[in-house]
Amino acid sequence: MNTVLAAIIAGVTSSGFINFVIFLIQRHDSKKGKKSAETEMILGLGHDRIVYLGERYIQRGYISRDEYENLHDYLFRPYSDLGGNGTAERIMGEVKKLPLREGTYETKKK
Repeated sequence: MNTVLAAIIAGVTSSGFINFVIFLIQRHDSKKGKKSAETEMILGLGHDRIVYLGERYIQRGYISRDEYENLHDYLFRPYSDLGGNGTAERIMGEVKKLPLREGTYETKKK
């Protein structure tokens, strides 16, 4: 039972699931001929998070591989697929220039 539950959770949280949700939203929007309020909200939230995190990494001067993967693969790519652009693209361009440091997410100094 635990294995089945773990498999379901992994499937729901995978990028495949995110892409499926994006596909459904795009299909819904294309039938209406415009972006729905839900799509606009998702774009807004994605934009906000990309800009916030990107600016933080730029100010810090480096990014870890895990942070980059999270920002690019799970936020920026779906954001772009939904039609987002502008400031978030500029921020990602700057983030791509940052040096990569080993490790995972930044930890707070105690």
